[in-house]
Amino acid sequence: MKVIVLGSGVVGTVSAWYLARAGHEVTVIDRQSGPALETSFANAGEVSFGYCSPWAAPGIPAKALKWLMMEHAPLILRPQPDAAMLSWLVRMLRNCTSARYALNKGRMLRLADYSRSALAELRDETGIAYDQRMKGTLQLFRTGAQLDASAKDVKALKADGIPCQILDPEGCIRAEPALAHARDRIAGGLLTPLDETGDCFKFTNALAGLAAENGVTFRWGENVLGLETEAGRVTGIRTDRGLLRAEAVVVALGSHSPALLRPLGLRLPVYPVKGYSLTLPIQDESRAPESTVMDETYKIAITRLGDRIRVGGMAEISGFNNRLEPARRRTLEHSVTDLFPGGDLSRATFWSGLRPMTPDGTPVIGATPVKGLWLNTGHGTLGWTMSSGSGRLIADLVSGRAPEIDATDLAITRY
Repeated sequence: MKVIVLGSGVVGTVSAWYLARAGHEVTVIDRQSGPALETSFANAGEVSFGYCSPWAAPGIPAKALKWLMMEHAPLILRPQPDAAMLSWLVRMLRNCTSARYALNKGRMLRLADYSRSALAELRDETGIAYDQRMKGTLQLFRTGAQLDASAKDVKALKADGIPCQILDPEGCIRAEPALAHARDRIAGGLLTPLDETGDCFKFTNALAGLAAENGVTFRWGENVLGLETEAGRVTGIRTDRGLLRAEAVVVALGSHSPALLRPLGLRLPVYPVKGYSLTLPIQDESRAPESTVMDETYKIAITRLGDRIRVGGMAEISGFNNRLEPARRRTLEHSVTDLFPGGDLSRATFWSGLRPMTPDGTPVIGATPVKGLWLNTGHGTLGWTMSSGSGRLIADLVSGRAPEIDATDLAITRY
């Protein structure tokens, strides 16, 4: 079957890989000059199968008001006359209940755990290298209140069979020795030992190369203008280079997916939430992380990527803009220098990307009411984490095979 994948971020590229392995003739279209040049380019680097929670949670509305007043705020809201933003915010608030949080977190953990095994198998099969480490994630609590609040996450993790461990300050230092100098700022931590780290950009480019060797065609610098349909079925796409026919189309365009679907009457509640990162070379190994530390106070991940430290996080709701705000850089610098002052800030690179967020935190994967049109988008902050499972899942669905996990509640029909 001829399949077109729209988007060559990590989700689109992994989808193309698995579709080609399933025997399909696959073409990937992207407006950029190569793979992973937008949201997948410089994300936080954590592959967090355990640290996997929806932003919409009980207590978030009250916390958000507090965060908006903080100098180093994890949430930044820039209101605009944007109906899509308002609708998304209202839907997100509706998901901030205990029942919906449990439902959404369960979906996310199911997909993340599946992705963990899929990534391990893909890595074994291909021998792919991307500065990966398998040393877990340490969620670091600076206050006793944060430590106490982690009980509900521990309960959810254990219910899903995901190993985790509450650590006291000394336990945190044993897990991450470089934290010894910050002992007085640590109330405790939650360790999820099955989590990994790795450079998403390196991974995506390496896998795209392997996919091309296995017959996948990549068309770079090509803008998608619209979808072609006939009698309720997708027949191809229109680009600035002409018409391409296909029997199936997989939309993996992240935050840009809703605009493509809207002319077909499909309302996809995915909105861009901007994240920021710093990447700095390590100059003092003794003050650098071994894996990923999630600074819970600022919602910032500090990750070891080879000889670099990647510092990423924050959620800025400001529409489609990639402006590099100096205040956000100061927050990243504050977190990393407070905990891991082993990097060279004078040589740091500053970046921002638009994460495609759904109001319930769960990505949208599966069929649409238009036959042959499939979605693999809306992964928010967890595209890197969920990419392998999502790509394998969509390949099974497109191929008409029974998926290895329940995917019925991941499709757009849940809205």
